[in-house]
Amino acid sequence: MKQQKLMGAIAFSGALALVLGGCAANTGTDGEGNGDGDAAATEMADYNPQPRENLQEGGEAHFPINEIPEQLNAFNGDGSADTARIAAWYMPQILLQEPDGTPYKHDAYLDEWKIDTVDGNTQITFTFTDDAHWNDGTDMDWTAIEATWKANRSIDEGFNPNATDGYKQIKSVEQGDTAKTAIVTFDGEFAWPEMPFLTGIIHPALADPTKFNEAMIDDPHPEWGAGPYTIDEFDANKDYVSFKPNTEWWGDKPLLDKVTFTGMDAQASINAFKNGEIDMVGTGTKDRLAQVADMEDVVTYRSTQTANTLLEVDATKPQFEDVKVREAFFKAIDIDQQKQIAWNGLDYTEEPAGSLTLFSFQPGYSNALEEAGWKYDVEGAKALLEEAGWVEGEDGIREKDGVRLEATYPIFSDDPTQKALATALQQQQKAIGLDLKVDVRPAAKFAEDYTSKNWDVAGLRFTSSDPFGAAWFCQLYCMDMGLNLSGVQTPEMDERIKTEVESLPTAEEQTAAAMKLEAEIFQDWGIIPLYNGPSISTVKKGLANLTPEPYVGLDGFGVQPVENTGWEK
Repeated sequence: MKQQKLMGAIAFSGALALVLGGCAANTGTDGEGNGDGDAAATEMADYNPQPRENLQEGGEAHFPINEIPEQLNAFNGDGSADTARIAAWYMPQILLQEPDGTPYKHDAYLDEWKIDTVDGNTQITFTFTDDAHWNDGTDMDWTAIEATWKANRSIDEGFNPNATDGYKQIKSVEQGDTAKTAIVTFDGEFAWPEMPFLTGIIHPALADPTKFNEAMIDDPHPEWGAGPYTIDEFDANKDYVSFKPNTEWWGDKPLLDKVTFTGMDAQASINAFKNGEIDMVGTGTKDRLAQVADMEDVVTYRSTQTANTLLEVDATKPQFEDVKVREAFFKAIDIDQQKQIAWNGLDYTEEPAGSLTLFSFQPGYSNALEEAGWKYDVEGAKALLEEAGWVEGEDGIREKDGVRLEATYPIFSDDPTQKALATALQQQQKAIGLDLKVDVRPAAKFAEDYTSKNWDVAGLRFTSSDPFGAAWFCQLYCMDMGLNLSGVQTPEMDERIKTEVESLPTAEEQTAAAMKLEAEIFQDWGIIPLYNGPSISTVKKGLANLTPEPYVGLDGFGVQPVENTGWEK
């Protein structure tokens, strides 16, 4: 899956669709659900963080996964989020992330990691520790950084990279004073220099296109790994992989004696958890929570997903060409009611989701939707429609020039919760005189119908694979990008995004500018966020530092050292 920022767009009703960015995960640790609107907001990260001194040495941990994918090179475009989860347990994690996305170096791999500006170019210096090496004995040095850059900077050299962003902005990787030091020089000032190396590095052996693309199909090649764990057993036919402590590891001792991942579907995973075969399972629905409610010695963790549920209208359709009609549509939406339906029975609530660029827990966030003037306002919405010339008819539905105010809203699921959400939205729109026709369609039709704009109103879920929100501002709000199909984008706004956001030299400046501009963009009333939603998992009591891998789970944007996952004393 080609990765940019957004791991994917999925239908509001749950069907996986447009892969826009990284690899959209359905790991069984996600779920949309619940809440008491008056309760305190759920923690943005809830993964039982514990210092190593609180944890015991030894024990095993067993996890479900969607599948053991064929492509096990996490940098390859044919990899998936499951590929990345597996790789995290035996490949280098040279940079880690706090739950809010703040990066920091892993001290076992790096003595130094610094970012400078030299002669007008952003420059990163990586200095590997003396002990750092690959499992086959190859020293871990500047050649790993060079290999990672060469394999991911372009699709024109025979490689099939997952992402080129960040890598393609680099103009050179050179050896420093010793082979242990790599100097990475970008072409000019680059605001997001952490971006390319947060996903790790590759063994220099993979700097060959054929090996990069083919060697790790159904073969994890543990000799090209490096870290606290290494492969113990691997069986693609049984969808099973296990890890054991790595005798080549030089850092903090891994706490667990064995870690396993077994591919299983949603029902199989809940049964396996109840039978004691796995130690963690996704319980993101009311039904799944009920199935574990009577279990002893388990804990349910709830965190905010790095995702957005949103609604958009197609401004190119006649009924939505007038911005006042679009504004009325969105101001008629009772977001609190939508949350209550979506999260019924899940004991979850969150801060308002006022942005599609940043999450409320990230530095620099502001509620752009509120700043744009959005509020739930039925009377205000009616007044806007009156101003636009839409007059209420005998049946309460408005008309203009003999045309009724109607719109089609497809949902791609017969799930009761999704139907309830759609019915509530339908009633909210009826209150202002808009006839919203809910059309239930097969999940398999989502991608085709969405991209062909076979809808007037669309509900989607965007999942973010990294914390660099403003870096992907154009991907969301520029014309002809394929994700946001609201049709309100303009060449003038594209130019403003380029000059007012992308041209700024630092991440902080780009973020501040993006948040300010997003409030303006929302005033075009083509697309708005509704909520983020929960990630909910039930876990055997005592298992700590959960979901250390990228793209999944309970720790927001966190990427933690896998050697710290273990059982409390």
